[in-house]
Amino acid sequence: MKIIVGLLSNFEGDAYIGGFRMPEQRREVHGMLGYLPQSVAFQEWRTVNHALMTFGRLSGLSEDEAEQRIGEVLGVLDLSDVRNKKIVELSGGMAQKVGLAQALLHSPKLLVLDEPLAGLDPASRYQFKQVIKKLAEDGTTIFFSSHILSDVGDVATRIGILNRGRVVSVGTLDELRSRFGAGNSVEIVLSHDSGRWQKLKSIKGVKDLEQPSPDKLLVHLQSEANVDEIIDSLIRGLLELGSRIRSVTLLSPSLDEVYLKYVGEGGRA
Repeated sequence: MKIIVGLLSNFEGDAYIGGFRMPEQRREVHGMLGYLPQSVAFQEWRTVNHALMTFGRLSGLSEDEAEQRIGEVLGVLDLSDVRNKKIVELSGGMAQKVGLAQALLHSPKLLVLDEPLAGLDPASRYQFKQVIKKLAEDGTTIFFSSHILSDVGDVATRIGILNRGRVVSVGTLDELRSRFGAGNSVEIVLSHDSGRWQKLKSIKGVKDLEQPSPDKLLVHLQSEANVDEIIDSLIRGLLELGSRIRSVTLLSPSLDEVYLKYVGEGGRA
């Protein structure tokens, strides 16, 4: 990430962004890049408008262009009412949103976000993620890092897993699951339990079977199992055993579970 935004110049290998080589052509790269660091730092005596105007001008916008974009971006982020407030008067969450505003001022093709959702309240987190999704839909490439894996799963179309500074795998969540052979589980809620569900353990592809509550069964499948065939066999088996089924739900591993599969319990990212 530091290489992409030009904060690290001494590195091995080659880095090209939009066809431009870093760090030799960082000026061209900076014209297409927006960056939100993990810790947003504005001079507290400035107003939001003053701070954003400075960043807009540094990004190559004219004063009129910056004035227009400040209004547009603050409107998108629901910050119009703090435009003339001083930075020192803002909450941590609002300051973080102003940080995103400065990264968006010049309509970058590439947006780099370092832990963008850290410290935000639930409403702000939701809004941030909606903005990120909309930007991606409109063609902006977004590269962001986060240790909050549920947030990654909510917005990312491709995910890279790091372990001790090295990329161990890249892909969609489904691809990451399938590559590691992370198995699925099936949750079955019963309206009537005949008490004979243990017989389902003999179905091919069933790894384990448990009853976490009187009306619920949790069936763990082997990683290479054919999920559709097993679910069909489970339904048929339960009905033949005299049980009645209220619902059947396929439970896939969460991104947290997949991550731990790749790096191991206690692994450091």
